[in-house]
Amino acid sequence: MDGLMIRRRVDDDMEGCLKALATVQEADRYPVDWPADPEGWLTPADLVDAWVAVDGSEVLGHMALTGAGPELAAVVGLPEERLLAVARLFVGTAARRRGVAAKLLGTAAEAAEAHGLGLVLEVEEGATAAVRLYERARWRYAGTSTADWTTADGRLARLRAYLAPEEDRRTG
Repeated sequence: MDGLMIRRRVDDDMEGCLKALATVQEADRYPVDWPADPEGWLTPADLVDAWVAVDGSEVLGHMALTGAGPELAAVVGLPEERLLAVARLFVGTAARRRGVAAKLLGTAAEAAEAHGLGLVLEVEEGATAAVRLYERARWRYAGTSTADWTTADGRLARLRAYLAPEEDRRTG
């Protein structure tokens, strides 16, 4: 893990991203169902930027920034145009508990600051390990909404919205 580096994602990273994502999907059902177009899923239409955590040539994790969208902005009570959202954040199962997700979140905070914007995220409330990660990192719970998709157990997903820690928020 000595070679851990966070850098912008490039096209050649996609195969490694998908391998890491496959371990996450098998272990945690994230995403709930494997996407028909997994590369497209990692590259949503409102993508601002994406990063990978790597050790040498191995992709350990991934994180994207997107627009927050009106629903998430409404839950956190801030204007959509003043926010970026963490999306598609995952760490392959073999690289967990090594601070990879925290480093990716730190990169997200730096990028949001560079854009002069606040940072938000949402997580399905059943993803208890992720919820614990965000709360340990002092992300502030801002509210819950109901998604239009179902969880692995067939219920409508409940999404917990979080704001970045106060010192990381840049809402202009």
